[in-house]
Amino acid sequence: MNKRWITLDLDGTLMQNPFGAWVFPEVASTVSRKLGREHDIVAELIAEHEKRMALRQWVAAYDWDDMLSVRCAALGVQPGVDIEALVRKHCVPPKVHLLEQGIPETLRKIRGEGFALAVVTNGFYKYQAPVMEVLGILELFEAIITPERAGTGKPDPAIFQHLPGEVLAHVGDRLDHDVHPANQMKIVSVLIERKMPEAAKGISPYMRVRDQRVRELCTEKGRRECQNNGLQELPEQFVPRAIIHSLTELPMVLGIENME
Repeated sequence: MNKRWITLDLDGTLMQNPFGAWVFPEVASTVSRKLGREHDIVAELIAEHEKRMALRQWVAAYDWDDMLSVRCAALGVQPGVDIEALVRKHCVPPKVHLLEQGIPETLRKIRGEGFALAVVTNGFYKYQAPVMEVLGILELFEAIITPERAGTGKPDPAIFQHLPGEVLAHVGDRLDHDVHPANQMKIVSVLIERKMPEAAKGISPYMRVRDQRVRELCTEKGRRECQNNGLQELPEQFVPRAIIHSLTELPMVLGIENME
């Protein structure tokens, strides 16, 4: 029997990784010390990442160890740090944490209804698995799809083709990297938006996309992600099929629980 997959993004959707607050600052400190002066290596890493994304180098754009080596070579110094090792070093609560209570229980409920769970993330496995393990969710997923394993990354919709069976829904916090590729693959796109207006929380996840307040929130999100301040209306291909404010609403989207 073909598996019925529910796929989920990680960072910003399920968990907080240690990159921004811990890994990158230590990288910057180490490189500056080697140079004997303050140097914003993190800004250079982000610029290199964006350059590779613009070139559609979906895998290379998330190889942080490689990007660090490239930038340090240009500066004439050795990196002095290994990003994978730094992730493991800082992979301890509260430096890393789940973004809300009840995530493991919700994932188990979905699995208990016969769905298969998979992660579809742009983070390399070596950066993501240690965090997932510490937070107790690694064992809940049957597959972890990452750029270096799939040979591509989001927003390329082909990343969803690496699962045997049918992908029914994908959950993520970004319109460009989650909603858009899911829509392209005719997968039910589920946006998680924890800053949803209180008044909209009483509306069905499938009906929220019609709510003007939520629509404006999504349009502003689209402006930030696409760096297009002139965007007046969200393009249809970026409109999610359903919007949830908490992962605990996902069972309703999947028909496991009744929607009031």
